[in-house]
Amino acid sequence: MESLTTNTDVRLTVTRCFRTLKSSTDSSDIITALRTLHSYLDEGPDSTATSAERAEFRRAHYSSALQLLVSNIQADWLHQLTAAQRAELWDGLFLAGPPEQALLVLMDAIGELRWVVLGKFLQRGRLAELLWSYCLEAAPSDSPQLRETLLGRISALPDITANKLQLNNRALFRPQQYYPLLATEMLTALEHTCQALRAGTDCNLTFVAQTLGKVCIQGHGGLVLAVMAPRLSACTRSDMVWQRVCWKLLENVPQRWMESVLTGLVQAVSGPDALGRIIGNLVLTNKKAQFVITHKLLLLQYKYETRVLRIILGYLAADRDRRPLLIQVLRSVSQAWANSSAVKHTPLEQQLYVSKALLLSVSLYTDRLNSSLSELLQCMLGGMQTHLDSNVVRIRHMGMVIGEYLSSRMDINGTKLKFEYDQDEETRELLSLLAPGASDGPQETAETAESAQNASQTTSGAQALKTDPDSDLDSDDELTPYDMSGDQEISKASPPRYLRDCLEILISSEDPVRVELSLKAAESLVRKNSFAAREISVQMSKVLLHMDDKYNINGFLYLRQATMVALTVTDCIPVAHYLTTEFYSLNYSLRQRLDILEVLALAAQELSKPVTEKKAASISSATTAESTPYPGDNPVHWQQVVEKRIQSKTKRLTKVLPATPNRYAPNICLIHDTFLLVTTWYWAAAQMGCALLDFVWAVRYHADQYVRGVLFAVCSVFLSMPSQNLLVDISDQLFETRSWLADVAEGDPDADCRSLAVQSLVLLDKSLKKQLQDPQAPTVET
Repeated sequence: MESLTTNTDVRLTVTRCFRTLKSSTDSSDIITALRTLHSYLDEGPDSTATSAERAEFRRAHYSSALQLLVSNIQADWLHQLTAAQRAELWDGLFLAGPPEQALLVLMDAIGELRWVVLGKFLQRGRLAELLWSYCLEAAPSDSPQLRETLLGRISALPDITANKLQLNNRALFRPQQYYPLLATEMLTALEHTCQALRAGTDCNLTFVAQTLGKVCIQGHGGLVLAVMAPRLSACTRSDMVWQRVCWKLLENVPQRWMESVLTGLVQAVSGPDALGRIIGNLVLTNKKAQFVITHKLLLLQYKYETRVLRIILGYLAADRDRRPLLIQVLRSVSQAWANSSAVKHTPLEQQLYVSKALLLSVSLYTDRLNSSLSELLQCMLGGMQTHLDSNVVRIRHMGMVIGEYLSSRMDINGTKLKFEYDQDEETRELLSLLAPGASDGPQETAETAESAQNASQTTSGAQALKTDPDSDLDSDDELTPYDMSGDQEISKASPPRYLRDCLEILISSEDPVRVELSLKAAESLVRKNSFAAREISVQMSKVLLHMDDKYNINGFLYLRQATMVALTVTDCIPVAHYLTTEFYSLNYSLRQRLDILEVLALAAQELSKPVTEKKAASISSATTAESTPYPGDNPVHWQQVVEKRIQSKTKRLTKVLPATPNRYAPNICLIHDTFLLVTTWYWAAAQMGCALLDFVWAVRYHADQYVRGVLFAVCSVFLSMPSQNLLVDISDQLFETRSWLADVAEGDPDADCRSLAVQSLVLLDKSLKKQLQDPQAPTVET
């Protein structure tokens, strides 16, 4: 009965205050009504309201009072209040009551209300009070809908304020300042929780965990955890209560948000020990956490730094209960590394990421690998074979580095693999993972000091000998040595002078010097004697195409290619016919087929260039010194002199070159399958472009990324074909080609293929847009 009377008295008093605020114009009545409402929020010794009245006002009337204030934001009496009265009576009502109710009203009215009130709410620690109030609840007292709304307001406050305030938004409400502030408030709530637990009070971390998960899933985990992770790492170093609070916090994160929290946490912590103190054995009790840590962050995602791999794998290896998961990771990573399909269809960046994970897993597995010997041996042999068979040098190097390390760890009958490869940035990074604690600095320093000491002793000895008057040194030792750096060793062999001799050496000679000299002289011999070159052009092209660099000749690929281009230019039809026929033959490597395409393309470019005759030798300047006769003595000479003077005084913007025959035109129609070659604005460019697209279409889904790299040919087509011909000649293929290019640009595992597809799409859109805007643009007749 007493409770009912209290509720009735509070309701009547609040109703009178509301009526006054709505209708009264007397400022004294307004101030009295506001102070009456404040009395229900004052918990000090001078408060005129009982605890029951204060509780009833907070439960049933506080939100209504705030909403009434917001609705009267334009009232005259508000502007009659002084700044001090407005801060005490108006702002104070928002800053003294239940924080969750105040925040919801402030967020809903942020467009109408002064932003200063919300700024004070955040700066005075009201968010920490809100979070702590939920920690004290043994069970949720509000509805799930209200809690979800509150979570949304807290996690998305910067977005809401930006949408409503727009250009009037303040720096405090922006993500760079708000989310670190929110992280600090969550830490304050966790600290209150630790103090309460030491005092024997039970706490509930569900709402704080939900807030952390909601913020992380929205993409702001980096800003929040960058503040929380160092503090949690420091507090859990020697305080078991903090460790229990952190473990409970992570356990209460909803499953749908667990991945975003763990992903941000492994990037924010300083090392595996800190991660272990913060999350404990969460991977053993939470299936979602186990999947994220042991599978998704290692095998499905590859955007993280090597430091993240060290933290994850070091965390699994640091505890005896978690070490079985490290063995499981070792098996799954080794299987993924040895998967031939993954090597062909996954990006190089992901393969490098998996290779790092495999090396770190093996290095952290301190026991001998006898228990997994057969499985790892099968992985090593199958994975190495797959990597070494790849056409990509980077993939082969990964296989070599990992093969060497696995063989050294397994110690099979004392056999250790050793490969020869050039170290680059990737291989050096992989090798650095094998001995994380090792450093070459002291050894290098010692060696440098020793060499410096030896050099100092040598210099001192030489100086002593030089100044010693009794020295027996011969005076000839003081002579300056002759500079022989520019001398060249005279070769006993001489380059061939005839083309057939050159061919004979390339076929049968085993002398590296003679082979090198013949290869260097071959191009000039072909170009100087075209008649002899035509007799052996096809035979010599065959020899060069199948020739290997078994003597490690400097510039071998360039010399061979230049000679084959010279043969194609000199005897175009037979050589091009042979090369294009061999291109489709069996038993040729991808390198040889690329050589054929490069030779044909370079030959086509050389044939399409105009040939200009050499100008006659200029008249010697000495003849100009002779005296010039009078114009009347020689009328012809007089006209020439005048013409020369006119020419010398005339300025010409362009110079018209004489027409020259096109050596490419007569041959293009006769060469079998040479429509693979595209020449810009050539009369057959449209037909050649169609043939090239047909060729690309046949290999567009090839498993080898080198073959899929023929996307550059699509770029050549869109660059070379006139825009009108694209719509006329290949209109049927245009839609499918565009769809295919879009799929490659979005989902191809190789970065180069994606880049080429994007460039092709840009060129296609540019060409079509140009044609649609100017349909009367001139085109080349085909």
